[in-house]
Amino acid sequence: MTDTFTHRIRVRYSECDQQGVVFNGHYMFFYDVAVVELFRARIGSWQQVLERGADLVVAETRLRYRAPARFDEEIDISLPVTHLGTTSMVISPQFHRDGRLLTDGEVRHVFVDPATGQKTPIPEEVRSALSA
Repeated sequence: MTDTFTHRIRVRYSECDQQGVVFNGHYMFFYDVAVVELFRARIGSWQQVLERGADLVVAETRLRYRAPARFDEEIDISLPVTHLGTTSMVISPQFHRDGRLLTDGEVRHVFVDPATGQKTPIPEEVRSALSA
């Protein structure tokens, strides 16, 4: 659907568990950082998204863990937008280290009006930017 946006992060010591690998819950934090950077690259600051009358909430997540990441490793988070509906979108994140797939899945977001919290259609300029 789009050119895939990729954001790189470096694993910090505090993100690792007693087994020395990234604690599974941190992958959603990594994902959230990458989504903000996707929007920054395609649309502008998050404030600009809000000014267009839209905000995002997560409605559903699924991640599959295939291989561990460890302290100080760099992880590339690719964010293909795989579905743009009327009020929702699906991003299928892929986390790689040196080209090796570590984790993948799907995250469904619903667009909401920032003032009311009610779902709202995806603004046309946001849709265009995400499907460019």
